[in-house]
Formats: sequence, C-alpha cells, structure tokens
Amino acid sequence: MASFSLPSLQETPDMWGPPSMASSSGKSTESVLPKEFREIPFTPFAKSDKIGRFADWNNVSSSANQAEGARGAAAQAGGRRADGSQTLGAGASTFTYFHGSDEASFSIVDNTRASGAKRGGAALSQMTRGRGGAARTAGGRQGALGGAVAGRTGAAAGRGGRLGGAQRGGAMGAVGGARGGRRPGWRDWDRPQRTRDPSVVVGPDWEQIEEIEFSRLAKLRLDVGEGEDISQFGSLFEYDRSYDRITSVRFEKPLQPMDRVRYNPTTSEDPILQELASKPVEKLHETSTKPPTRILVTDSILAMLMCSTRSVYPWDIVITRDGNGNIFMDKRDGGAFDYVTVNENAADPPAEIETKEGESVRDKSQLINTPGSLSLEATYINQNFAFQVVNEKKAHKLPNGPNPFYDESTEKEQLASCGYRYRKFDLSTPNHDVELIVRTELDAILKSTTKGQPDQYITIKTLNEFDSRAQGAGGAPDWRTKLDSQRGAVVATEMKNNGAKLARFAVQSLLAKADNMKMGYVSRVSPRDSSRHVVLGTQWYKPRDFAAQINVNFSNGWGIVRTVADLVSKLKDGEEANSPAKFVLAKDPNKTVIRLYRVPLTWPADEDEEDGVLVDGASVPAEA
Repeated sequence: MASFSLPSLQETPDMWGPPSMASSSGKSTESVLPKEFREIPFTPFAKSDKIGRFADWNNVSSSANQAEGARGAAAQAGGRRADGSQTLGAGASTFTYFHGSDEASFSIVDNTRASGAKRGGAALSQMTRGRGGAARTAGGRQGALGGAVAGRTGAAAGRGGRLGGAQRGGAMGAVGGARGGRRPGWRDWDRPQRTRDPSVVVGPDWEQIEEIEFSRLAKLRLDVGEGEDISQFGSLFEYDRSYDRITSVRFEKPLQPMDRVRYNPTTSEDPILQELASKPVEKLHETSTKPPTRILVTDSILAMLMCSTRSVYPWDIVITRDGNGNIFMDKRDGGAFDYVTVNENAADPPAEIETKEGESVRDKSQLINTPGSLSLEATYINQNFAFQVVNEKKAHKLPNGPNPFYDESTEKEQLASCGYRYRKFDLSTPNHDVELIVRTELDAILKSTTKGQPDQYITIKTLNEFDSRAQGAGGAPDWRTKLDSQRGAVVATEMKNNGAKLARFAVQSLLAKADNMKMGYVSRVSPRDSSRHVVLGTQWYKPRDFAAQINVNFSNGWGIVRTVADLVSKLKDGEEANSPAKFVLAKDPNKTVIRLYRVPLTWPADEDEEDGVLVDGASVPAEA
C-alpha cells in the first residue's frame, strides 16, 4: 500500500521562509529542506485566499492549449478562472505563467453581448422657424399653408404696408407622416443633432459685452413691489358669457375668422412712451449715488426677458440707450414677439421637412406641421379666439382716451377689443435708482353679476391642438377623448411642452394687473386641415395662481431685467455719461446662453439690402 510521509521542517519564528543551515562563521550555507522541495519557489499566501481544491488537473495553462488560455488569462490574472472559481495562489505573481514568444500576439477580447438600452424617439435634425412681424395684425385671412396670419405692419400710428410671415428653409429634419410620427430606427444614434439658425446675424463689427448662462440667470433675485398705474387708453368689449357653456367637447363651437385690427407697435414707436421718456428722470431715493435710469418696454418684450431661462427657440431684443438716462427695449419686425410658439419645450419639438437640393415635398400635408406653419396657425387662433368671445355691441372706453395708434380720419377698419395700460415699477437698489415703465395690454371686460361690484379686466389666451399622432406632438393626448375626463392631464402636458409660452402668458397678465385670464382649448376640425378649427372648451384662471402653478418666479425675472439694465448702463473707458449707445441681446439658438452685443448706432439700417430686408437672419424681398 502506497504511503506518504511529510518531511520534518524546522521552525523559524524570527524569520520568513525556509530555514538555512548556519556555518560556524554565522553565514547560511545550505538549506535544510530536502532536495525534492528545494526548487519550489516560496510564495506567501494571504489569509483571505480560498483554497478550493488541493490539485486542479483541469487548469490548462501550457502552450498546447493557447485558445483556452487566452480567454481565461484575464480571469486568472484577477484571481479567478473562466468559470468563476478561485485559483490557488491567485494573489501571487510567482506562479503566473508567461510565454514570451506567443503571448505577445494575444489580446483580451470580451465576446459577451451587452444588453444595451434601445435608443428611441424621433431623430434630431436641423430646424428653423418661420417668422413674421407686425406693428398691427388683423385676423381672419389665412394663407396657403393654412392657418397663416395676415400681418399688417405700420409705424407708430399703425400705417404702412402689409408683411406676412416669412418662412425660411435650410437643412431640416426628417418628419413622419401627417397622421403618425416616424418610428425609432436602429440608425437613430448616427443622426445629426438638430441645430437652429440664430434670430439675428452677428455682424463683424459687433462687440460682445457679456455672455450669461441660464444657470447664472436663474440665481438672480430682486424683490419689486406692486406697480403703479400711469394711464389707460383704448376701448374694451364685454366678454360673452355664452362661451362658458362649452363645458364639454360635445358642445364645441366653430372658430370664426374675423377681420379686426389690433395694434402692437414696438417701444420706440409708441407716442405715449415717447412722451414719458421726454420727461426728466427723477431721483427716487436719497441714498442713490448714480444717475437715475428709466427703462421703457412693452409687456411682450418684458415677459420674454423675465422668462428667458425657459426659452428654447432663438430671439433677440434691440436695446438703445439715449443721452437722458432712458433705455428703450425694442423688437424687430419679423421677430419672435409677434408670434406664438408651439411645443417649444417638448423633448422632440416639431421639425422642418428634410428635402434634397432641388427636390420638393411630395406630401404637401406635412407642411402644416412644420414649426413655422404651426406658429402662424397658433397666432391666428390666439387672435381670432379673442375677437370672437367678446360682445362688440357693449364697448367700454378707458379713461385716458381712445386707441393712440388709430386715426379715424384715414382708417376705416374695425378695431378689435384692446386696452393699453401704462404702468410703472420701481427696480431701485440703495445706490442706484431704476424706474421701469411698461405698456401692457388687456383683452376684454368681464361684467360683474353682483350689484355694486366693479367690473374685471381680463386677458384671453389659447392652447391649440394640431395632431396628437404627428411628430412634435410631445405625447399630448387626444383632446376629444381626454379633455372632458382628464383635463388635468391635458393641462399638465401643455405645461410641459409649452412652458415658455404659458409662463409669458401669466407674466403678461400679471404685469397688466388683470383680474382673470380666460384660456380657450382650440383644435383642428381635421388633423390634416389647418384652416378650420373648433373651440372644445374654456377655463378661467387667476393669473397669480396660474403663475404659481407653473413655478413662475417674479423675483428672478426682475433680477434678470435689472442685470441687463446695469450692463447696458455701464460706460466704456473714456465714454461720457450722456453718450448714446445701441445693444442687441440675443439668445443662442442651440445653447442655454444669452449674449449682449454692442452694435453701431446705425444698425440695422446699414445692413438693409437694396432688394430686400433682413428678417430673422434671412433676406426677404421688400415687397413681401
């Protein structure tokens, strides 16, 4: 019977490794180990090393089976075999096998298939927006795209030619069918990012003053008290309470095109603001050490600036500083302030149709769901709904006079219901007096049903549905099936997809000191027809409650306005205090950044071309 006897080993408590036989001189000469154990290298094992088996005859590490060895090399180097079990002496490098001539040609390859998440959603591609500006607009005339707004432009009194929405093309993204968005494909990862064109072309002689990220803008704060009324002009019609009876989509009413004139001139073309700017700026606080500043602006421009951190599409504001301490904030004709956006904040907003050079769009029905067409359609709906829900037989004139932009002797068009309320806000700090004067707009009067109670001023706004299954719909539910039973879900989706637009609606109503805001829900009669619409429902909102519901921070908005005013008021080295200057504040089309540029005083007149004008960064024929 075979037997095995262990050799006797001498203990060495004061040293590591096998003992050696010491000579008379004290030097070690020969190991006391038997000859069969002398060639085995010594390797210290850690106490945490797990010894699963005494001998592993399946561990092949010779050059005879390199294919298996290459796959398990990485696992064994880390202390485990390919099957996951612990190898004996894994932490020791002494027993690691290396084959110098063959191993150099091997590389570790992971052949396991990773279960990556699928990439969904429609492809991102380049998109531009159609734009058109108007000092006054008349609803009721729709263009070839269906839902286009017929714009009228004029000077301060609203006189002048017509200017419709200018629509630009460019490199544009792929869109699915009119009734269904494009299904996600395996090549979505390789599609280019959607890029947008700037709203204004930066000139070579422009000087960048400041670049501010939205994250920095969101931290600004300035507490401003209630505004003070200066004057009120215009005439307001009474709201027709019969539209409150549309409590269900079963009682829908058609949206009627109505030809009415409503003026919306820019700040520097407003005669009332010009008269207020001619007065000297008064000092508001005794502690102020800087010359006082007055800001003059309209409510649409001010609301855009206060809600700038929510915006996605590009926009720009022309800011002029005169020699009397006044700062005018103006819009450009064809800019972002005369038109309403659609699903601007959606995860996959509407996109233009991608066509090759020289090709035309085969399916013309797809054109109605492009960003420019949707913007024109939403503006048309917003205007005509406000024209339709008032009783024109009951008009109320505001105390300070009629519409300052309408000349009865030369113009015969019927005016829309509109009141202009000029208000003043104090944006001062202890060392700098800043006064802001804004022209706000009211849409109608709500007659009180209680005797002795005052009438209420209201603003009228709309949300519109184009096609719940089209690309860019943002996951909106079908209003005809969900508006009655799940109106909260419909409103929540609109707040997500149109956060910037709704925030501006709320801010404009609060600036005008409106008592109520009427919201209309308007949808297409057919998803493939943008020329006919129906009113599916209406809802009342208190402006302050609505602003709180969508998290509008007024202190942050006033902080943004005051910061821009301080940057514009800052003088260059050697510049006199009463020297005029002009600036352009522009939102980057593809980044969450706004930039302030100093431009020549003659801009944009020096960039006008003989055969056209620059509209939203594109050259448009002047006769348009």
